Amino acid sequence: MPRVRRFHSLKGELVAKSREAALSAVQTFNNPLIRFKSETFIVLMIIAWTYLLHAYYRSNGIEYRYFKQGVKRRRFDRTKRNAFKYWELERCLNDKACPLDRDTTNNLRFLIDLRHEIEHQMTLHLDNYLSGRYQACCMNYNYYVKKLFGKQWGIDTQLTYSLQFVELSHEQVTGPSLKSNVPGRLRAYVEDFDRLLTHDEFNSERYSYRLLFKRKLTGRPGQADKVAEFIDPKSKLANKIDKQYWVLKEVERPKFLPSAIVGEMKKAGFTRFGMHHHAELWKTENAKAGGKGYGVAIGKTWFWYEKWRDHVRMHCEERLERYR
Repeated sequence: MPRVRRFHSLKGELVAKSREAALSAVQTFNNPLIRFKSETFIVLMIIAWTYLLHAYYRSNGIEYRYFKQGVKRRRFDRTKRNAFKYWELERCLNDKACPLDRDTTNNLRFLIDLRHEIEHQMTLHLDNYLSGRYQACCMNYNYYVKKLFGKQWGIDTQLTYSLQFVELSHEQVTGPSLKSNVPGRLRAYVEDFDRLLTHDEFNSERYSYRLLFKRKLTGRPGQADKVAEFIDPKSKLANKIDKQYWVLKEVERPKFLPSAIVGEMKKAGFTRFGMHHHAELWKTENAKAGGKGYGVAIGKTWFWYEKWRDHVRMHCEERLERYR
């Protein structure tokens, strides 16, 4: 069989598997009987995007296997069972030939790091809290699979909106109860990731797809109505909402001195946790290193953020016998 035919056959198989993974991710998330939604969605969508980019790189003659360049030829990295090692999604995104736009890439990097945060332990209440990021991920995938490989590969014709069988409560609309139920370490991760984005990046619908809902009753019998209504993004209302959203995002995070961190641990029941334990912990983990986002130096004084406080609490909870 000629090389060209095998080339295109494998590319088509990659796109087909990618599309199946994306469909499975959305169908699983929309299944009311499944509670393991976010975790399953993230894993399947990462697979979908990985296969999609592998297909793109293959169709453009870009090597997407790990290798070491020898004097005369490449030496490909292999697993212990002699299989090739292909690029993971993050490596695909880092390549200069990656066809994805900045905001789509931001969305995927967010989900990749979120997977690292939740893959080893169960996490509740993420489904609604991060649904805007999931929605953007789906819409981005549908856009790029059609752009790169043709409209026949789109998933929009296979999916519809899921129906809500109960009326939205005030708490579901306003959202604070959702955030309060999410573990502190994950709230801190989301805030830290968002804070690194510019205003335009944060508000891009390719990063997170946000909808504004208003309750509306039809005026007369037989008049059709929609569950969701959209507002003009250039309207005064949209501009006002955008400014409020950004102001809330830019609010400075609470800061804590070491004594306050230790005091909170004692109030939480970890009475044996003292200042020397706290100092030992941050030094062992090099917590003041740049990029970790645990705190900030103001003048000659170091202040800790909530992210570090939550990390310390988790440290204490894992060592109950030592600190209680």
